[in-house]
Amino acid sequence: MKPADRHNRIVKLVQQHHDVSVEMLATQLDVSRETIRRDLSALDGQGRLRKVHGGARPGMAPTQLVPQAEGPFALRMADNAEAKRRIAARAATLFDAGDSVFIDTGTTTLALAHALVQAPALVIITNSWRIASIVSSHAEHRVFLLGGACNPDAGETLGPLVLEQIKRFHARHVFLTIGAMDTRTIMDFDAQEAEIAQAMIERAEEVTVLADSSKLARRGIFDVAPLSRVNRLVTDHAPPPDVAAALDRAGAEVITDQP
Repeated sequence: MKPADRHNRIVKLVQQHHDVSVEMLATQLDVSRETIRRDLSALDGQGRLRKVHGGARPGMAPTQLVPQAEGPFALRMADNAEAKRRIAARAATLFDAGDSVFIDTGTTTLALAHALVQAPALVIITNSWRIASIVSSHAEHRVFLLGGACNPDAGETLGPLVLEQIKRFHARHVFLTIGAMDTRTIMDFDAQEAEIAQAMIERAEEVTVLADSSKLARRGIFDVAPLSRVNRLVTDHAPPPDVAAALDRAGAEVITDQP
């Protein structure tokens, strides 16, 4: 069964039974509980249901969704980890040897850093000391770590010192993680992180967004950039129809990790 068909079955079962458990859905659809948990995360992000502990309930329509806050970085690392790994592996194929790239701080870009250890030689500019440490294990990469106020939770630097240093670089690419995307814009939940992303976008030729499907058709708090500034989205599943249509109108390419 294709993921989209399974998602539709899950939504129908939730609407029929109101409260459903992960165990019940796994049995009904003959898939693993981990697959169901990933599906529920994606469907919750799209507003098609509400994921709760141990299962799901009917949710509000996407237009009724309120912004959600992001949790601690370590917890987000575990959320949709396999999808992020696959997205990162696909994104790592989009570089040419010698490319220069900004990479912001996030759980999916941290997965990208691991994938880039085997990539052709790149020039990498980042505000994440974790990312800088990982990609520096490739002796041919040139790595620039932007300095500023340290946020130990995410392992990143923030603030005006970082913004000033970004202005000294010009890169072919910027690869960003985001908190949310709707039919209008890409968004984040932290004002300083949104500022970093905006500054990197201003100094890059092409903008690539890395986002698992739980981030799509979701609202953030701070706008980062309109969809018209996005050149490509790398994700694990095809976006919801309204988001896909908006990306098409904006001229953005959608790349999934599906064959």
